[in-house]
Amino acid sequence: MALYRHVDDKDALLDGLVELLLTEVPVVTGTWDERLTALAHGIRDTARRHPAVFPLVLTRPAVTPAARAVRDSVHAALRDEGLPAPSVARAERLISTAVLGFAASEAAGRFREHKQDVLDADFAELLRWLRLALETA
Repeated sequence: MALYRHVDDKDALLDGLVELLLTEVPVVTGTWDERLTALAHGIRDTARRHPAVFPLVLTRPAVTPAARAVRDSVHAALRDEGLPAPSVARAERLISTAVLGFAASEAAGRFREHKQDVLDADFAELLRWLRLALETA
C-alpha cells in the first residue's frame, strides 16, 4: 500500500514500469536505420536485464509521455526513411511486435537450447527482414 502514495492505482504503477523499461534504452542519433537498430538492440538488452517484468511491454500500451516519446522516435525514424504518413503507425506496430516478441521470448528462456551466437544471428536476420519489408512498403 505504500506505493499508492506515489501512484494512483495498479494501472498507473504498471504504466510506470512500462515507461521505465522503454526509457532504459538509450536514444541515439544517426540515420533512420541506425536509430531503429540501436533501439532494437537496446530493447533486447532491457529484456535480458528484466525478464520477469519485460512481458508488460507486450500487454500494455505506451501511455505515459516518456513511453510515448520512445514510440514517437520510431515514428520519426520511419518518416525519415520515407515511409508514407498513413503507413507509419502500422509499420511501428509490426516492427515493435517483432522486436518485442523476440526479446521477450529470449528473456523468458524460450530459446535456451540455442547458443548465444545462434540467437545473435537470428536477431540480425530478423532486423534484416524488417529492413526489407520497409524497403518494399
